[in-house]
Amino acid sequence: MIDAARLRAALDLAREAMDAACRASGRPAGSAELVLAGKYVTAEEAPALVEAGVTVVGENRLQDLQAKQDVLGDAVTFDFIGHLQGRKVKDVLPRVRLIHSVDRDSLIDEIGRRAASTPRVLLQVNLAGEESKGGFAPDAMDRAMERASEAGVVVGGLMALPPFATDPEASRPWFERLRDLRDGLARRWAPEHDLRDLSMGTSQDFVVAVEAGATMVRVGRGIVDSTRMEQP
Repeated sequence: MIDAARLRAALDLAREAMDAACRASGRPAGSAELVLAGKYVTAEEAPALVEAGVTVVGENRLQDLQAKQDVLGDAVTFDFIGHLQGRKVKDVLPRVRLIHSVDRDSLIDEIGRRAASTPRVLLQVNLAGEESKGGFAPDAMDRAMERASEAGVVVGGLMALPPFATDPEASRPWFERLRDLRDGLARRWAPEHDLRDLSMGTSQDFVVAVEAGATMVRVGRGIVDSTRMEQP
């Protein structure tokens, strides 16, 4: 089980590092938000998240989202950060603040059809053209923005997963590329789409991501696993 005190201490250290990275990049402390990746936490362990001061949980699967909301209610905010099947959009939308992983035209259309009010989402970009990852190609982003406009969906920013690397610095060029892509889209598409958010960076490279402009980082295993109590 998760030790809530250990998790709080680990999160405090992570947020301190994020605040330092914000200041290093010329932004005020608190400009980047920590989203805890919920796939590393069971529903049984979920109450420890509240005790540890977690405010936003990102889920990858609808069933996990439902299970944890049944336990936590509105004690935390939920985002959806995983691959989303079109048939599950209607169930996910009312449960989350934000979908980080809108990766194809058909998903934009389905979100527009199912939303009760104007939805705000992040578009996932496949920066390196990796076959194992979803997302729009960088040169297809203006077409995706147009598709969102037609569907009545507001694009609030971009999300990306750079190619895996053990050295956090290897991710920096990819993060900077996403930031530059976002900045260009913002100039062309404001005020129709606000494009203020960049969801990038995970446990191994979140500090570099914040230095490069991330407004949200998705951390999980690197923090959660270190805070579990040993079972007798």
